[in-house]
Amino acid sequence: MKKVLVADAVKIEGSYYEIGYKQGQYLLEKGSILVDEYKKMASHSNTMEGKEMIFTYFPSFAEEIKGMADALKMDESMAISLFSGYDVTFPQMGCTSYSQDGLYVRNYDFSPDLYDARLVCLQPNTGYASIGFSQQICGRLDGMNEKGLVIGLHFVNDQLFSKGFIATAIVRMVLDQCANAKEAAALIKKVPHGYCYNYSIIDKEGNSLLIEAAPEEQIVSNAPVMRAVNHFHSPALQSKNRPNISDSCKRKEMLSELDGLELSPQELFRYFNQGNSPYFYHQYKQFFGTLHTVVYNSSNLQLICGVGADSDPHILSLKDCLQAEWEDWQMKGIIHI
Repeated sequence: MKKVLVADAVKIEGSYYEIGYKQGQYLLEKGSILVDEYKKMASHSNTMEGKEMIFTYFPSFAEEIKGMADALKMDESMAISLFSGYDVTFPQMGCTSYSQDGLYVRNYDFSPDLYDARLVCLQPNTGYASIGFSQQICGRLDGMNEKGLVIGLHFVNDQLFSKGFIATAIVRMVLDQCANAKEAAALIKKVPHGYCYNYSIIDKEGNSLLIEAAPEEQIVSNAPVMRAVNHFHSPALQSKNRPNISDSCKRKEMLSELDGLELSPQELFRYFNQGNSPYFYHQYKQFFGTLHTVVYNSSNLQLICGVGADSDPHILSLKDCLQAEWEDWQMKGIIHI
């Protein structure tokens, strides 16, 4: 069945409290369905511990959550449990990324039912500005900040759970607080992790890292040519992979076909976004359908993005988004479910 996928593109700026209040207003406009889903994911969350962890690793975020609570007329402790990303569950997802020579291309695979469908240009008064796709409103699936740091997450395993932050919260922390890959790696090694994820990272200086992160251990590897999928490659962490990683291994092998090809950002976008691309998936009912394709260019802070298959590419400049007048708009694309 053909379905039109619509994603909002919004700009939010101001103090962290003001940003939180505006995000709470956005949720009110969307109705209670998303909040109900977040409550299910946070049913066992430890609010006091979550608050302590926020103040430890991302102090400004506490103000954002307070703003959301006020906008939603919600108790602050409930807002912490729903939006902090600490000690909550999250369904499996798939993601495929490739980067070379300052270009980072990514397909994000999940279910449209739990997808924020929202590209956010964020300009906090006291943090790095960024642009990226949100999840659970405050978190990020991927993004690029004003310093040219690009990061994306890749699910590995949700069966090895520990008290810690989910990956979407960690990606947001990195974008707001880190200027380069070295700083990002240091933060990712420091924060407590709730699940097993890979993080693919590039920066404006040409550094490229793959971080394999389990709750007990995080391994940082230089990756001049990045091929990031949904399993751990390092021998020390392979025991933490899911029992069946054949599809992930196949995708990683196929990515090597791109090595040495001098593709433009537009060509990379098309290569990943075509409905018949080996990296575009249609298993939406199994939480493994491609929802968005994005190409980040760390050297000039431009991005190309679209939702659904064979979509019209939207070309944006983070610099222009921050400096020019912004009117919220929408991306539209087609998925087959």
